[in-house]
Amino acid sequence: MSIYGPLFVTLIGAALLAGAETKVKLSDAPPAVQTTVKTETGNAKVVGLTREVENGKTVYELETIENGLVRDLIIAADGAVLIVEQQITLAALPAGAKSAIEKQAAGARINKVEKVTEGNKVFYEAAIKRFLRTSEIKVDADGVVVK
Repeated sequence: MSIYGPLFVTLIGAALLAGAETKVKLSDAPPAVQTTVKTETGNAKVVGLTREVENGKTVYELETIENGLVRDLIIAADGAVLIVEQQITLAALPAGAKSAIEKQAAGARINKVEKVTEGNKVFYEAAIKRFLRTSEIKVDADGVVVK
């Protein structure tokens, strides 16, 4: 066996421990996840479904696109929707969130804006590109920075 064999095994093991995403077919997901996917997609195009382990729990990430906007859902193995990240336009932001994001992005380009729903918490994320560096800001509807 070459020296690359153990190195390859080590790298694969590290990736698995880090919670690497694995593409899955809908038919290979648990029935509860399949039901949630079918319920949540509506007219959207399914871009992909992946499985990963986060904090010791298996979750599924569903990526869809509709009318040019991406929507990601994190789904528990029991079918519960844990997180929804819905791409929105800057104009669709609440006034406080829009103002805070535009202030932070002054002189830069806002690449992407998302409404994130996590349980009963809702906040807004924006990817801001300044020169060659991209940063992210998270704010609530009033424009208060979310940690």
